[in-house]
Amino acid sequence: MGTNCPIARAQPLAAATPHWSSESLAALHHAAETAPQQALPAPDLAPLGAAERLGDAAAIDHAATDLALCLARQIALGWSPSSAHAAWHIADTDARIDFAGQLASALGAGAFEAWLSGLQPRHPGFAALLAAHAAEADPARKATLARNIERWRWLPRDPGREYLLVNAAAFRVDLWRDGKVVDSHRVIVGKVKSPTPVFSATVRGVTLNPWWDIPANIVAESVGAMVRRHPALARKRGYVWGGGRYRQRPGPGNSLGVVKLIMPNSFNVYLHDTPSKSLFDQPVRTFSHGCVRVEDPLGLAATLLGDQASRADIDRIVAAGRTTDLKLARSLPIFIAYFTAEAGADGAIAFHPDVYNRDRAMGDADDLRKPCPA
Repeated sequence: MGTNCPIARAQPLAAATPHWSSESLAALHHAAETAPQQALPAPDLAPLGAAERLGDAAAIDHAATDLALCLARQIALGWSPSSAHAAWHIADTDARIDFAGQLASALGAGAFEAWLSGLQPRHPGFAALLAAHAAEADPARKATLARNIERWRWLPRDPGREYLLVNAAAFRVDLWRDGKVVDSHRVIVGKVKSPTPVFSATVRGVTLNPWWDIPANIVAESVGAMVRRHPALARKRGYVWGGGRYRQRPGPGNSLGVVKLIMPNSFNVYLHDTPSKSLFDQPVRTFSHGCVRVEDPLGLAATLLGDQASRADIDRIVAAGRTTDLKLARSLPIFIAYFTAEAGADGAIAFHPDVYNRDRAMGDADDLRKPCPA
């Protein structure tokens, strides 16, 4: 089923509609006809076809430009309805692309096909999912692959040289450098009723022996009543109240464990240690209030700090019990995302349970009728 794909007017066309050569038109037809193979909706070719049948050069240029901008925005930004983005809070810097201006330049240079393909996400995980989608025969698995291909389009096209990527659906965090995973750890994520949000932040350092500033919802759920009704037990567990807030002292029973990443964000969600180590043995690890608990977090901290502090230095600070902040030599982005299908290091595709039931909200590109994204 074709999709109504008018050009979004948030970014106006260049002063003059660019002229389309026969070679660029052929490339546009190919891109439009093969869009479903790229896990995109089949675009509406009727306006361009009508203009071509009339032989009206100006109408052809306008229709081709509208179609090309539609495809470009869907390749770079995705096709899904806004409701599917409700739980996704990672800003896509590709939304700032001047699609109309770049299209005009590409047509002028005879480089339309290269420009369009260059809008695809550059992460190797995207390419692996795209290849798997092309080869998949099972409709349900193909739809899952398409939805996760789409999620890559919601991320910045180029995430950078070094970054952390949490896949909440896979219960794992990976450290990526130069296109490869150099460190990986199992994680625990939020319960279904308190899911880990999808967002990005900047990791600036690590806190060893952290205090826990207890969120209001957890105070209301349990800690506040314990401090009021059972003060001796609360003191034993390290809970204190003062200055209008509840906190937990550093120590072996601290809910953050002995290390937390410094990554300021509006969700008050962090990567940190946990005293509940046995939970990492569970296959489905949805046990937190939203934060991401990391297995071997001191190992991750040592990798991130590099020459700033050795593992022996870190262990010594932890043993001393004093709260200490260590800054990274270079801050790095972290993306807390959600992929129910992903490629492993060997390229094999793994499917994960949709623990937060987010796949269904995305719909299906094959049945989509919607305007292009702005």
